[in-house]
Amino acid sequence: MQNGALLVDTRPEFQRRADGEIPGAIIIERNHLEWRLHPASPGRIPEAADRDIHWIVICDEGYASSLAAATLQTIGLHRATDVVGGFQAWRAARLPVSSPGPLTPPRLAPRAD
Repeated sequence: MQNGALLVDTRPEFQRRADGEIPGAIIIERNHLEWRLHPASPGRIPEAADRDIHWIVICDEGYASSLAAATLQTIGLHRATDVVGGFQAWRAARLPVSSPGPLTPPRLAPRAD
């Protein structure tokens, strides 16, 4: 994404399976979002290095992602935002979408071995 922003797709598997995925998006299911993106969380993903990351959250129609972005801002991720209209608007704008097929698994925290 431009200027280093990271796109996070929170749509559940059934929606991604039906409609396809956004190439390069990080898949994090909504109920794991705060744990995976907060830099102080032991369950964070490697990209969640600090509070200044520009996270862009996308859901199917833009409602859940608006609430998710607001929650991320509340926990200190001040650059969090979302895609107005969600995946449906993304697809309508003819932005890149991969055909439904093998799904990208949700991102989990790295294992401490």
